[in-house]
Amino acid sequence: MSIEVKQINKFFGDFHALKNIDLQVKTGSLVSLLGPSGCGKTTLLRIIAGLETADSGQIFLHEQDVTHQKVQDRHIGFMFQNYALFRHMSVFENIAFGLNVLPRKLRPSKDEIREKVHHLLKLIQLPHVAHALPHQLSGGQRQRVALARSLAVEPKILLLDEPFGALDAKVRKELRQWLRDIHQELHITSLLVTHDQEEALEISDQIVVMNHGNIEQIGDASTLQHSPKTAFVTEFIGEVNAFEGEIIADNTWCYKQYRYKLDKAHLLSDTPVGTAVTAYIRPYQWTISQDKQEAMLQGVIKHIHDVGAFLRLTILEPSTYRFIEVQADVSSTFKVDDLVYLTPKFIQFFPKK
Repeated sequence: MSIEVKQINKFFGDFHALKNIDLQVKTGSLVSLLGPSGCGKTTLLRIIAGLETADSGQIFLHEQDVTHQKVQDRHIGFMFQNYALFRHMSVFENIAFGLNVLPRKLRPSKDEIREKVHHLLKLIQLPHVAHALPHQLSGGQRQRVALARSLAVEPKILLLDEPFGALDAKVRKELRQWLRDIHQELHITSLLVTHDQEEALEISDQIVVMNHGNIEQIGDASTLQHSPKTAFVTEFIGEVNAFEGEIIADNTWCYKQYRYKLDKAHLLSDTPVGTAVTAYIRPYQWTISQDKQEAMLQGVIKHIHDVGAFLRLTILEPSTYRFIEVQADVSSTFKVDDLVYLTPKFIQFFPKK
């Protein structure tokens, strides 16, 4: 089932929480709403669910206007950070709960419910905990049970609000891959709220980056990392070093004595002379050398951290006393306290804030 959001606005008093939001989610896709706390992502999710009312705009599910439809009529499943499992019920009873409370004419038989619950327990890889109580499970197991309960009623759409936020890093990583596998098996349209960029980048078909009630950019992981449309997306997605400079004659950016020629690949080509422009360079976008040549920066290596696939160097630029993160090949022979020179391979430019 597809989701379409048209011109959604939401106010909380004088605070404009969502500003003319337009969004389309294709049937069967897994889309993340990503952004800092307070950006409006959970409010948007709640409006799509019918748990919150928009001040203006429309919500369409499978091309049907459901803006004023009740929650129970939208065929949506929910999964939240706090699990919301019934403590006095077994795992089996928790998963079966949504089926048992259906109207009599829609309610499956006891045998059908039992069969469905056992199927879901196998799907979440927990068939051995059917009779356990929630307090007897780990956090990761409880979250799997919460997902099974939301899937029991066969929702057309699954909404997930920071589902792994309360879990430790190792469990979160395991559950991310597990959720992706479940999604590929069921092909259910899923919308995930998260502030964790690694989580969004790892499992999503598309990512909606939000900030201050606006959508900054929509794209897949590669697009957001390599072709960001705004300075906010550049800073929010991945690590980056920022440098303040200006445009001088002939589409050239100047930082101290360094010059960098802009071409059509840069969003700010043909920017007027004298414009203050910020350059963004990611750790892997540097060439590091002990040969000065026409380097942009010189610095001293203060730390070298071997992360397996590459070396992470922390370099101190003495003239500004700033630290710069640089990625180097594992075969590099650099040492702490070496004087090195940095030249960018590619730069993203945006107007100075």
